Amino acid sequence: MSWSFPVGRLLGSELRVHATFFLLLGWIGLSAYSSGGTAAALDSLSFVVLLFACVVAHEYGHALMARRFGIRTPDITLLPIGGLARLDRMPERPAQEIAVALAGPAVNVVIWAVLIALGANTSVDALSDPTATGNLAGRIAAVNLALALFNMIPAFPMDGGRVLRAALALGTDRVRATRIAARAGQVFALLLAVWGLTSGNLILLLIAAFVIFAAESEAQDVSSRDIARGLFMRDAMITQFERLRPEDSLGVAGQTLIRTTQHEFPVLDDDGALLGFLTRQALFTAMAEGNTSRPVGEVMTTSIPQLGLAAPLVQVLDALQGAPAVAAVDRHGRVLGYVTSENLGELMVLRRPR
Repeated sequence: MSWSFPVGRLLGSELRVHATFFLLLGWIGLSAYSSGGTAAALDSLSFVVLLFACVVAHEYGHALMARRFGIRTPDITLLPIGGLARLDRMPERPAQEIAVALAGPAVNVVIWAVLIALGANTSVDALSDPTATGNLAGRIAAVNLALALFNMIPAFPMDGGRVLRAALALGTDRVRATRIAARAGQVFALLLAVWGLTSGNLILLLIAAFVIFAAESEAQDVSSRDIARGLFMRDAMITQFERLRPEDSLGVAGQTLIRTTQHEFPVLDDDGALLGFLTRQALFTAMAEGNTSRPVGEVMTTSIPQLGLAAPLVQVLDALQGAPAVAAVDRHGRVLGYVTSENLGELMVLRRPR
């Protein structure tokens, strides 16, 4: 995810923090300091840090349960509105999806139970306003209970929405089940947005916007994967393209960009083997520095997935996550074509049922 950076690895997944998270910490610290001084600022920051530690634990609950079903979690990103565990793929068996979805809220319930057992005081004040100062353990216990209950709302993309999708998939196809759960999520988001507007709470508006876009994104992804079934790399790849050599200059690449409609260019050696891809954005950024004689090999992206012509299109979809293109190669490693998110999207539009 852009604007995020790694802070380490834990339990086989890279832990990343989004840059805007520190803006949130700064805003909370300054707000608390202006109203209650240094002690209030330290108390508020401690609460937020512990809260997001619980959010990370929630996401690792999903990740560790997914690992039991052979699904990797490359990274977990901490955002101002929560956490995001990026799974290699979502489990398609309803029982497995329910288990993965419930594992996150289960972690919050365990944290709440442990804090209660250790004597945390979850008074009415802590439950009604977990951000109030004082009684830190009670507030953390209360907010974990709130996280578990909030995530179990049967609306996508909350965990309860995934449970709803899995339950619906027992009686209908996965695409329709996802669409229903996504619509439920968007209706919930609209209600949340109205609440945020009437109460003047910008955080609720931010969460509502995230829910709307995340629900629509998931619905489109599942629809695309359904269309991709039965299709292969050869059905989607671009076969007519301009190629570059690593020693070509940025000036040559710029002229090639102007006279073609390509947004990315495979960089090949003399034998036709892939060395990398030069994207339009990378070219623009490098050209802005003013050195047009710089070789393409210094600017290209090298980590490009390579698949055979018979690779399932679903595998291509997975490989495109975080890559500008996927190269189609023969058994000798020579490039025959490539697939990008843009031309794959065009194929999905043409194949999508009316």
